[in-house]
Amino acid sequence: MEEQGFINDLKAGKQFAYAKLIDLFQQKVFATCISFVPNKEDAEDIAQDVFVEVFNSIHKFKGNSKLSTWIYRITTNKCLEFIRKKNTKKRFAFLQSLTGNDFEIDKTNYFTEINHPGIVLEQKETSKTLFLAINQLPEAQRLVFTLNKIDDKSYKEISEITEKSISSIESLLFRAKKNLQKSLEHFYKNEN
Repeated sequence: MEEQGFINDLKAGKQFAYAKLIDLFQQKVFATCISFVPNKEDAEDIAQDVFVEVFNSIHKFKGNSKLSTWIYRITTNKCLEFIRKKNTKKRFAFLQSLTGNDFEIDKTNYFTEINHPGIVLEQKETSKTLFLAINQLPEAQRLVFTLNKIDDKSYKEISEITEKSISSIESLLFRAKKNLQKSLEHFYKNEN
């Protein structure tokens, strides 16, 4: 199906177009979500939010990029939004513990999807450590690194999704690798 005709059918609210959209993008959106948020239930919730957003804002799609790029942009934004909210909750929990209202946050079972198709690592602990290290990166570095190394997107695709120049993508990726190297080096020194 030609993309413009498909987009017109989506904008017209045709049921078959929405079914086709989900069929075409469901796995890709979920794979991206699980790359950023390696917990199956949370990734599924985010993926659902992505499609709700796509359905609610398809009329705003101007066609300046491919439909898939626009959907990836929504997906990465939803993932980063989720991570920001989760980090805010952690800070709130820390502040509560300082004021004497101590409670534990159990993170032991958060990483339910360690065997993401984009990452082939032997051990769950190594995967968990890697995801934790990736999530410590500054947001722009985490976004670029995840799209490139986990979702296997090219610099050009990342540039279109993030609306950043390719040289900016290269720079962010370089800094992300350096930061991960430092972070993982520190972790492995503590392990031995």
